Amino acid sequence: MTDLAPFAGPGRFWKGNVHTHSTRSDGALPVETVCARYRDAGYDFLSITDHFMERFDWPVVDTRGERSSNGRSGGFTTIIGAELHAPATSHGERWHILAVGLPLDFARNLPGEDGPALALRASQAGAFVGIAHPAWYGLTTADARTLHFADAVEVYNHTSQVRTDRGDGWYLLDALLNEGARHTAIAVDDAHFHCDDGFGGWINVRAESCEPEALLAAMKAGRFYSSQGPEIREVTLTPDTIEIACSPARAVIAVGRASKSSQVVTEAGGEVTRAVLPREPLGASPWLRLAVVDAAGRRAWTNPIWLAGP
Repeated sequence: MTDLAPFAGPGRFWKGNVHTHSTRSDGALPVETVCARYRDAGYDFLSITDHFMERFDWPVVDTRGERSSNGRSGGFTTIIGAELHAPATSHGERWHILAVGLPLDFARNLPGEDGPALALRASQAGAFVGIAHPAWYGLTTADARTLHFADAVEVYNHTSQVRTDRGDGWYLLDALLNEGARHTAIAVDDAHFHCDDGFGGWINVRAESCEPEALLAAMKAGRFYSSQGPEIREVTLTPDTIEIACSPARAVIAVGRASKSSQVVTEAGGEVTRAVLPREPLGASPWLRLAVVDAAGRRAWTNPIWLAGP
């Protein structure tokens, strides 16, 4: 039996949102209020990722003053970030690229710099790079391939779901996984607070401390899972089974490469807390991912688990 990261190993889980906005760009609330809201809601960390655009004077918001060692174990911390933009996707839309862990002096867009070049520059500067809300602006698989170095795809974006019914990004990540890509999966709020769009999606990162550097390293290593509410507590693999322990759920789902045999569902009236799923129906899929669905329809997701290869 193999215990899988991030559910085994040192450290504990820290709850955080890595995509949100303030009045430094087009959000409704000032930085201090945004941080206070997440802190009061029980989050351990936050990245304010305002729009890195000339119209907002290229903000990479310094949130270090909002960090605190008081209150919950480990306190509350922030990771410096921004949402990057440049011309233009194949649809002619401005690129939207999440960059968490940027240096405060990250340079404004360079002349002629397109989205992939800007994202690569952020990655080389040490940022965790995410493909932001792909469904919201119709990002194609071909466009996403140009960001092959990205760390993650936003598989759930809460404000996109609340405002446009386009919050789910698994369509894109599953397609990329079938091509061999190795991105992880993040859920985020992308809250602007012009409506009730906060606190609907987050990541739980396993790290030994709630320091920005430890969290960022764990994110880059894939030591996290994403959630709208349910908890995933343990995942183990045997040659024949997939075993998962979770908060009470009405369904636990194993998903692999697209085909009729690639999904397994177990239901038990909202009382599943431990499930054993057979691996055989997944066939020869080189990867799998797990989803937990609670009685309210809220979901939690593991990162993709590769079963073979590098």
